Amino acid sequence: MSLNLNATFTQLENFGHSLRASSYRIPIKKTDDIYEAFQLAKKLGLKVTARGTGISYNDASLNGGGIVLDMRGMNQIVEWDPASGVVRCESGVTLEQLWQRVEPAGWWPPVVSGTMKTTLGGCLAANIHGKNNFQAGPIGEHVIEFTAMLPTGALVTCAPRKNADLFYAMISGLGMLGVFTSITLKMKRIFSGLIAVDAWPVPTLSRHLNDLREHAPTHDYIVGWLDAFASGNSLGRGQIHGARQLKEGEDPNPKNTESLLNQQLPDRFFGVVPKSMLHFFMKPLMNNVGMGFVNIGRYLLALRAHTFRQSHDEFHFLLDYAPGWERSFGRGGLIQYQSFLPKETAEDAWREMIQCSHRVGLPSYLGVTKRHRPDKFLLTHGVDGFSLALDFKVTDSNRPKLSAMLQEFDRIVLDAGGRFYFAKNSETSAESTRRFLGDAAIAKFKKLKKRCDPQGLLESDLYRRLFT
Repeated sequence: MSLNLNATFTQLENFGHSLRASSYRIPIKKTDDIYEAFQLAKKLGLKVTARGTGISYNDASLNGGGIVLDMRGMNQIVEWDPASGVVRCESGVTLEQLWQRVEPAGWWPPVVSGTMKTTLGGCLAANIHGKNNFQAGPIGEHVIEFTAMLPTGALVTCAPRKNADLFYAMISGLGMLGVFTSITLKMKRIFSGLIAVDAWPVPTLSRHLNDLREHAPTHDYIVGWLDAFASGNSLGRGQIHGARQLKEGEDPNPKNTESLLNQQLPDRFFGVVPKSMLHFFMKPLMNNVGMGFVNIGRYLLALRAHTFRQSHDEFHFLLDYAPGWERSFGRGGLIQYQSFLPKETAEDAWREMIQCSHRVGLPSYLGVTKRHRPDKFLLTHGVDGFSLALDFKVTDSNRPKLSAMLQEFDRIVLDAGGRFYFAKNSETSAESTRRFLGDAAIAKFKKLKKRCDPQGLLESDLYRRLFT
């Protein structure tokens, strides 16, 4: 076989820079490249993982000692119909490319992550959720069909009524059944480039969760910030942002607000300091004392309820406000832990988790909450309840203690009937995975994997951690 795949042996990291693995990285520009990479892997006895922009907080796109398919080269928007809002893209297209293509015509992606840098292939593999999960579900519910290359060399097309078992398993399936090549999605109609946001404070965890539940039906999107340092009667305090899309006629000049010129995030703070430098200024504050004061200050600023308008990208893509912000956590990086709890058990479980982090001396520097609903994908994280994402700083000295604490978090979540999201947690074990997914779901997934990948070519560090 001709080895003309331009493979390079390189060290890759997760988004939080807390996990690393060295792999043979192969740039993919067309479907045939994926097939050739599979053949090469068979010849060399190596495992294969697809990777987009590497935005996952854990080891989902790491493959130590194996082959990593760099999918960023398959980045063409193949078809776009502004009349129907249907778009067909290669799997390396990012959310940034997508929204910038469709918004000037009065459309927006139906579900987006907190960063626009994710690829659509990665979005489907993790079945991402957004601030509208409580009504729109995960991104998979808006996929009309997709094509994927299987390790056998077969190119399959899947839709809710065509190869439905593969459709509901490959979306959420971590890229372990096949590699997405093209994705057809239905966009969401919008009538303005602006979104109306209501912001108000919540003084306790009980009020926090109650407001997420009660205000979600009157908004298109809802998200909360939680001060994970607060304790006692103030535990769980924070701020809620509920947002709704403007109705037709509310914006007197939608073509202007929908133009890309009015949608770009500014690259400087106060028009002076480049945002790319922010992590240098943040780094001295990235300790328990500094972030404790930051959280207090943020809550005090949130005490005044107010309503304002933002562009869509300003509201949705908070992680892109300051490029490289994650580097402010230092050499050890960060870990994000996200749990999904039923509405009946969330308050008690999260109270126990936050109190545990205080006792251990490892408080979360950032907490984010959302409202959720169930879905019917095979490896689902959906619940009728809430999610809480917590960011933790990693150092050489605290890593063992942090790992033990997050294992304790897993116990609390599982005892409360909760679930996990495979794009985030990096400490969840195979036993915890079995407990929340159930034996039947895992058996079905492994049966499909044997059918699609009989030689077991597709593996990632995450897959080995959770399923072997």
